[in-house]
Amino acid sequence: CSAIDACESSNGGCSAKAECRRTTPGNRACVCNAGYTGDGIVCIEINPCLENNGGCDRNAECTQTGPNQAVCNCLKGYSGDGKRCTYISLCSQNNGGCSEFAICNDTELTERTCTCKPNYIGDGFTCRGNIFQELLRNSNTSRFYFQLEALSIRDITGPGPFTLFVPHTDVLNRDPQVKDWIAKGVMAQVLRYHMVGCANLLYKDLTTITNITSLHGDLIHISSSQNSLVLNNKAEIILSDAVGTNGVIHVINQILVP
Repeated sequence: CSAIDACESSNGGCSAKAECRRTTPGNRACVCNAGYTGDGIVCIEINPCLENNGGCDRNAECTQTGPNQAVCNCLKGYSGDGKRCTYISLCSQNNGGCSEFAICNDTELTERTCTCKPNYIGDGFTCRGNIFQELLRNSNTSRFYFQLEALSIRDITGPGPFTLFVPHTDVLNRDPQVKDWIAKGVMAQVLRYHMVGCANLLYKDLTTITNITSLHGDLIHISSSQNSLVLNNKAEIILSDAVGTNGVIHVINQILVP
């Protein structure tokens, strides 16, 4: 007589995902393979994500990849290996895309707000200070700023409001009269002739008036020509309405002479 091998046929009646093990003659035990659970007759794939999020961080997604196998991926707004996920602050890089003169505040996982700092105005993405500061920040007007600095003219750093008509940097650089005015000590008067006090005049406001008085004391005549505004019948406003906290800047294509 020979012993009957209970596992010899059809895996001994065990699940295809189980191992049939001979015990005593004619008997066997069914043991589920690694990654499966059950009584051996029925073996079900173990999903590790169903318990404790598969060992992933609570801010990660657990995805089953096979029997008792899974991967962990950090959710949007978090970084890490999935086992540990750290919140990514939008404000931590490049100030969250806000202006350098703004405060960035994280609000939600993928949201943040940008608010201009005190003494600045704007939408948070663009923030502007007083017009004296803004002159330097714009290459079109920076030469005018340096002329003011050289002569210690700080009129427009006050509360204002002021309206400036600033000759374009290229104009100030190439006009030969500038050196003469500096040599004669009259450059300060020329610069102040481009400033208007106690008024925040936008382009649309300038279309309604014909004369305004400069800080120098002389009048500036305003007229229209071919859909443009012209000062003293010669200087055209080519860029307008750069608004700061204490006034507005307009760029002109010629120097005004008092």
